[in-house]
Amino acid sequence: MSPSYVSRNIRAIAWIKAARKEFEEFPPVAQDNLLDALSLAAEGGMASFAKPLSGFGSGIFELALRHKGDAFRVVYAVQIADAIWVIHAFQKKSKSGIKTPKIEVDLIRDRLKRLKDALK
Repeated sequence: MSPSYVSRNIRAIAWIKAARKEFEEFPPVAQDNLLDALSLAAEGGMASFAKPLSGFGSGIFELALRHKGDAFRVVYAVQIADAIWVIHAFQKKSKSGIKTPKIEVDLIRDRLKRLKDALK
């Protein structure tokens, strides 16, 4: 009996340059966990700490990783072009509430608009 192989359509992970720079400032263990989650998204799955980001329509997700008492966030889009696009990465500083701070929401909205315009 020969082994059977399943062909998977794995999408590329693309980065907005500023998001990559922000991400690279995260601790290495947090980076590894978040990259695993992005790879899972590229394979069509969803990490246990991923959730849709409200207020942006469908296809925009946030990874919310807790690491050593800190909160690290990565926002990505799955419905832009043929890749998983990483839009923003930040460390959430607020100690109260889970809501994404307005300054971060505004930055995500601006980057999404510029990315969509650039890919037209």
